[in-house]
Amino acid sequence: MLDRFDIIESLHKIFSFERKIYSIMRKDLGSLPAVFPMPVLMIAAYDENGKVNAMNAAWGGICGMDKVVFYLAPDRKTLANIRAKKAFTVALADEDHIKEADFLGIATGNKMPDKFERSGLHAVKSSRVDAPVIEEFPLTMECELLEDTDMYGERRVVGRIVNVIADEKVLDDKGKVDAAKLKPVMFDQFRNGYYAVGEKIAQAWNAGAGLMKK
Repeated sequence: MLDRFDIIESLHKIFSFERKIYSIMRKDLGSLPAVFPMPVLMIAAYDENGKVNAMNAAWGGICGMDKVVFYLAPDRKTLANIRAKKAFTVALADEDHIKEADFLGIATGNKMPDKFERSGLHAVKSSRVDAPVIEEFPLTMECELLEDTDMYGERRVVGRIVNVIADEKVLDDKGKVDAAKLKPVMFDQFRNGYYAVGEKIAQAWNAGAGLMKK
């Protein structure tokens, strides 16, 4: 019959074995931007001559109830336009226009003056800010430039959201944006893939509410 010391030693061996297995199953990947999903933001602005330029950016998001932020390389043509006009728009790329959205991330306006025209997309002037609204994308934020600062070699751009324009086809019966109808595209930084948004699995501020009662 095992005494308690034998039992403790046996348990120690079991836990040591489990830790080894756990270590084998995990691998260090080094320092990388391991966040998923990332949005596919379509940023558009006019240049000093009123010509439309647009780009695809993933490093961005919301930084306040009426503020949007994104990070751009200092040499971006779109960044120069934003500085010139102090305004821009941010649209969410959708499944129906992924080819055009990807093209705007591949091509650069610094080397391709007709970049936007080649995309086949169309734009109209915003009635609220001095920036273009790309008609094909179903949801667009019209923004005023608030900040343009250096952040570890990138430019951190912050805009105030003046208004949001949404196509009626992506709204629910209460007038709110329905993600299933919007069909936004997500970016995968691990393997550079685009992904569609899956089905709704729970309601925020509700799914875990039952645990508050324990």
